[in-house]
Amino acid sequence: MPIKVLSSLDAARIQWYHFKAIIVAGMGLFTDAYDLFCIAPVMKMISHVYYHGDSINTAVLSTSYAIALLGTATGQLVFGYLGDRVGRRRVYGLCLVIMIISSFGCGFSVCTTRRSCVMVSLGFFRFILGLGIGGDYPLSATIMSEFANKRTRGAFIAAVFSMQGLGILVSSAVTMAVCVAFKRGGGGGLEEEVVPPEADVAWRLILMIGALPAALTFYWRMLMPETARYTALVENNIVQAAKDMERVMSITDDISDETTTETPPPPPPLPPSYTLFSLRFLRLHGRDLFAASVNWFLVDVVFYTSNLLLSQIFSHYSDIPSSSTAENVYDAAFRVAELGAIIAACSTIPGYWFTVYFIDKIGRVKIQIMGFFFMAVVYLVAGIPYTWYWSKHEQTKKGFMVLYGLVFFFSNFGPNTTTFIIPAELFPARFRSTCHGISGAAGKLGAIVGTVGFLWATKKVEDGDNMNKVYPDVNRMRAAFLILGGVCIAGIFVTYFFTKETMGRSLEENEHEQERVNNDESEDEPQNVGRQSSASTLLQTQ
Repeated sequence: MPIKVLSSLDAARIQWYHFKAIIVAGMGLFTDAYDLFCIAPVMKMISHVYYHGDSINTAVLSTSYAIALLGTATGQLVFGYLGDRVGRRRVYGLCLVIMIISSFGCGFSVCTTRRSCVMVSLGFFRFILGLGIGGDYPLSATIMSEFANKRTRGAFIAAVFSMQGLGILVSSAVTMAVCVAFKRGGGGGLEEEVVPPEADVAWRLILMIGALPAALTFYWRMLMPETARYTALVENNIVQAAKDMERVMSITDDISDETTTETPPPPPPLPPSYTLFSLRFLRLHGRDLFAASVNWFLVDVVFYTSNLLLSQIFSHYSDIPSSSTAENVYDAAFRVAELGAIIAACSTIPGYWFTVYFIDKIGRVKIQIMGFFFMAVVYLVAGIPYTWYWSKHEQTKKGFMVLYGLVFFFSNFGPNTTTFIIPAELFPARFRSTCHGISGAAGKLGAIVGTVGFLWATKKVEDGDNMNKVYPDVNRMRAAFLILGGVCIAGIFVTYFFTKETMGRSLEENEHEQERVNNDESEDEPQNVGRQSSASTLLQTQ
């Protein structure tokens, strides 16, 4: 017998609480993006303040990028698991507190003279920040999926994720504003070789401002009730689930008999008959977890590497080397932030909102395949004749930059968004947050592979006259483009053969689909009639 409060949520009309949940949950993703993407211009400033404008050592630079990603992967695993064991709402608030405290900690990184001390302190707080960010991924997606109706669930989850684009844009805008303010406050005529002492305050301020959006939404996040699906299906308390939803959403008439003890509610589901990563779980949901994890790994290899490639490409376009000292500390950070703002406004944010509009019309699988396909096309078209673009006149350079911007558009109108949505819809309620965390952690592993691998693969070899003769810039960039194109093609195959469509169905329908398939297969095996009968009985009681 279906639980009425869950059926009512699936059929509920769009109402104000849905939008409130999008804003409250989305502000966490906003903060995540701000903190993860502001580090590029900040590292530019640190290179001027503590490294006298020289390029930061590759080992230090790759560690500074990877440490937050490693923390994010760890947070996704730990807090994703706790979200299923302790409850979505309780862990959700803890993640926000961690993000707020660690954002301030990054700004107050100890030492102001010894760069090794600064980098170690910054790395420590960035790792802690990553823990909070990581926990926010599975919890935001799971909470939104469990509040939404089945007709517009994909759009709601995509809207939460789209706040990342706004976070990237705001982080760039804040960085540019801080750089302009400090430059003007310092007299406006700074020489390239001079690094004012105030610059050490500027980068710290940029990092600390990231705590404000999270702090502003903490009160409303704490007022959110536990999701009805967790309360009813995991805690086995249907009456409380109905009361919680009656308090925040207009579905009273449908669930009135479940909010009172006078009319007993339907019996709660029996305790789970299998555990996470048991043979039964792997048989029922192993393929889904494999597809979600591998696709997220592949898209993050592409997405994070593309962001690093962008700075080198823009340096080529503007004829200003990425390691140039012919600009002061504020101009260097401003230039990186400006580039991020342009890409966010022209490619990233439109891509997110195309997904919001089309996700419940086209479907998750088709959008994911389409995104991987067009990214692969862009990489191959841009990579194979790479030299031609830069050896011709100015128009070909502009055309290349527009072409490259399509990577970010189709990443977000494609797998970067759908890999966030699908794990929140496929798995049973008691495993949903954990499995989303596992999938997301695989993605951040891909981000580390892409980021660290790219930094070391493009490391210049300085040995007398042999600098860059082993891997010339053109060959190195072409190889990177072709490899990324191949990664996108792999994503097409994994999506096509392993990923299931979740559009238009309730979370419970998605959860039990594989159980029905397995049950049907068992009925086709007469030699296993006795075993099938007991399995069918078990499924019917779940």
